[in-house]
Amino acid sequence: MSDIATNRRALHEYHILARYEAGMELKGTEVKSIRSGFATLNGAFARVENAEVWLYGADIQPYARASAEQHEPKRQRRLLLNHSEINKLFEATTVGGHTLVALRMYWKGHRVKIELGVGEGKQAHDKRNTIKQKTEKREADREVAKFNKRHG
Repeated sequence: MSDIATNRRALHEYHILARYEAGMELKGTEVKSIRSGFATLNGAFARVENAEVWLYGADIQPYARASAEQHEPKRQRRLLLNHSEINKLFEATTVGGHTLVALRMYWKGHRVKIELGVGEGKQAHDKRNTIKQKTEKREADREVAKFNKRHG
């Protein structure tokens, strides 16, 4: 499973409560464009509408060598999930403050998959705590590496 695109901002903005894997309904030019590396998930999110899950805000740039038919870069795309998973996502998003965020897009075999996260928005102090924890971990890792370099 190789990553195509990741939404690094989502982990900064949201507490991820649950993760789901979904397939995507794509056009041929979109698959070619993804293979060329022209996909981003910045600001991408999903919604449950009429017992279907739709992905909004995912940017797949047009394929340059396409002949006649071309796709819209930021069109909404249907996500493929089981009925029971759709019901779970619907129940999770009806809770106030919870949303579906696209975390990463990746290849699984020859299919494109999306990892969705049920996220709860972080407050400003939560974001500061996250940054503080990352900084402390980075400094601790540096000290361990320095110690191992001297004594190893």
